[in-house]
Amino acid sequence: MKNEPISLKRVLDAEFIVEMQRQSSSALNAIELIAESFGADADGYLQAAAAYFGMAPVTIDGMRLMKPEFDLISFVDANKRLCIAFTDQNNELKLVTADPLDVRTRSWIYARLRNRSAQSLSWGIATIGDLRSYLVSMEKTVRAMDSIGISDTVNASDSAALSISIEDISSTGSQIVRLVNSTIYDALRAGASDIHLETLSHGMNIKYRLDGVLTTIKHIDGSDTSEQVLSRIKVISELDIAERRIPQDGRFKVLAETREIDLRVSIMPNLFGEDAVLRILDRYHLSGERQTLSLETLGFADSAMAFVRRLSLLPYGLLLVTGPTGSGKTTTVYAAISEINTGLDKIVTIEDPVEYQLAGVLQIPVNEKKGLTFARGLRSILRHDPDKIMVGEIRDPETAQIAVQAALTGHQVFTTVHANNVFDVIGRFANMGVDSYSFVSALNGILAQRLVRINCPQCAIDDQPSAELIHRSGLGTAALSRFNFKRSLGCAHCRGTGFKGRRAIAETLSLDDTLRDLMAERAALSKIKHAARLAGLRTLRESAVDLVAAGMTTLEEINRVTPVE
Repeated sequence: MKNEPISLKRVLDAEFIVEMQRQSSSALNAIELIAESFGADADGYLQAAAAYFGMAPVTIDGMRLMKPEFDLISFVDANKRLCIAFTDQNNELKLVTADPLDVRTRSWIYARLRNRSAQSLSWGIATIGDLRSYLVSMEKTVRAMDSIGISDTVNASDSAALSISIEDISSTGSQIVRLVNSTIYDALRAGASDIHLETLSHGMNIKYRLDGVLTTIKHIDGSDTSEQVLSRIKVISELDIAERRIPQDGRFKVLAETREIDLRVSIMPNLFGEDAVLRILDRYHLSGERQTLSLETLGFADSAMAFVRRLSLLPYGLLLVTGPTGSGKTTTVYAAISEINTGLDKIVTIEDPVEYQLAGVLQIPVNEKKGLTFARGLRSILRHDPDKIMVGEIRDPETAQIAVQAALTGHQVFTTVHANNVFDVIGRFANMGVDSYSFVSALNGILAQRLVRINCPQCAIDDQPSAELIHRSGLGTAALSRFNFKRSLGCAHCRGTGFKGRRAIAETLSLDDTLRDLMAERAALSKIKHAARLAGLRTLRESAVDLVAAGMTTLEEINRVTPVE
């Protein structure tokens, strides 16, 4: 129960504060006790304390209008000392504190200001709750790599725990560990799918794959540093740090925001040492952002969504999703399974690795070191009374044979395979020795997909491509009347790239009797394509051109992703 309200002079009296400090562990806790004793709400106490100490009262809304100076007081120090440096609208330095009695922090700050150029300085006071809330919100945008220093003479053998948060990163003693952890932390914040560590003759480039393209994030000087970074990656991936002449593959997990994230690691020797690529597999990413994963969230056209849904509801058969690495094949299969997961069917998946967790679905990770391959796992799944099966990828003839047989014996099978388009899939299965008649009997349909970057909505403007670009893109002048060309200039929202987010485009092939006969007879590809056209096939290029016509992307982007027909 709070004490009776007392005068402000009594609250801020030195003897009263000393008494409160005896009851608390720090001056900061004393301030909290004083606020309780004063019996005022947060705003009332803030105004009263600001008037007493001669400081400007600062709310969380006021903090958001200023620019934080984490180079003066780092994010970690701001958390620890509850004092943040800002530059206000008048380009003046304002120090906002929640503890005006902390003499040590004031002395520490004035010592840091000695070597700083002359600038007007003022103090502000904020409530503890507002200051902490502001710091929590800033952790989502501040880059960990910007707050650490890298030297060439650090010890990479320190095995600090891989905890991915700014406070843990900055409290780590080894600078190499801090560099690796902060690189991963910033990649997760940026939504990168891959991290590339490229060793050069004089150092290392760090790049992220954002929206499907590589973006250089930082350059690290010093060949010693690059070697130690690679050694650190090998240690946490349980790879051989002494082996530098052959490629190595591994994986590890990090803990970020109370969830585990898998990273697949590929180490490759190069002319100056080794390169590393870390693929980020955040199995909670899609479901965490959108609660439920569905085909709508992937941006497919209505016709492609209707195709996948129709084939997903069939009682048996094979649905193939194809495309290159990183085209979203697995996510599409997950979305299809999520939509049909009613709890009435036994759904079993075998994957390498399990990329997203699906409630109510038995998901089996491949473990080749222990002998659990796709083929062996798929055989075991068939004895587990499944209704629907997902095979992460068809990689070898044995897995292909078992998947086809499963689809022929009353099971619905979802799987992915690497191929450029729906027609190349036929050749892939033929090359793996699968009987063509069994394959076409089991196959319900094929979906080929790509991901196209979308114009940033914040900086998009009307545009008119050059005649040369239109000709190179295979567009006839007669069709241009329906096009609404747009281009984005680049802004802070899209990091200056002009693109924000990606959308899936699809090519679908649904099998009818005519197509099955042609494929079983191994007819010429031209005949199969002609029959598919008559059946309503729309190519990847046509889907991409539709996005340009709607002003959602550019001709340069679709030329990068799809070939001109």
